[in-house]
Amino acid sequence: MLPDPIKKFVDEISKLPSIGPRQATRLAFYVAGLGKNKIREISDAVSGLGNLTTCARCFRTHLGRGNLCSICSDASRSKDLIAIVEKETDLMSLEKTKKFSGWYLVIGELHKTGDLEPEQKLRLASLKTFIKKELGGQAEEIILAVNPTVYGDLNASLLKKELGEYAKKITRLGRGIPTGGEIEFADEDTLSSALERRS
Repeated sequence: MLPDPIKKFVDEISKLPSIGPRQATRLAFYVAGLGKNKIREISDAVSGLGNLTTCARCFRTHLGRGNLCSICSDASRSKDLIAIVEKETDLMSLEKTKKFSGWYLVIGELHKTGDLEPEQKLRLASLKTFIKKELGGQAEEIILAVNPTVYGDLNASLLKKELGEYAKKITRLGRGIPTGGEIEFADEDTLSSALERRS
């Protein structure tokens, strides 16, 4: 019943987070109705994502020629102040506050089970290696910038155990963010307050 290009679009787009088959079908027909020039622009935009790479230190996606992103290669930032975030959108939200001068580790979305995925374990191992080699075994502070939810608390406890010996101080963002809220959607003033009141 559906033309093959629509079926293929729906099959691929419905694999994306928060998009199911019904929404992907509506989106397919909407995009198809935009005309060839706009479809080409969208296609070029999607194709451009293939030029991105992952930072070797913080695992943030970036466009650059080197192994490190602009944050990790910025010598003016404090290397011994590290914020662990789940998503790059969390990192972007914290950066907008202009209150954080350290660098990050994008660990990936943490699960409700409190278990780390193999990729997340590798990222933590990379952080530990960096702290050993570059910081003499201990960072000044590691901020666990995870969402203030029951599952966030569970995962923060797990991360604190994993990293306890690698930092002089391990803190969480202050509760300026409501319990159950998400960092990505918090406004800059709330995030600034949470950074300042971390404990």
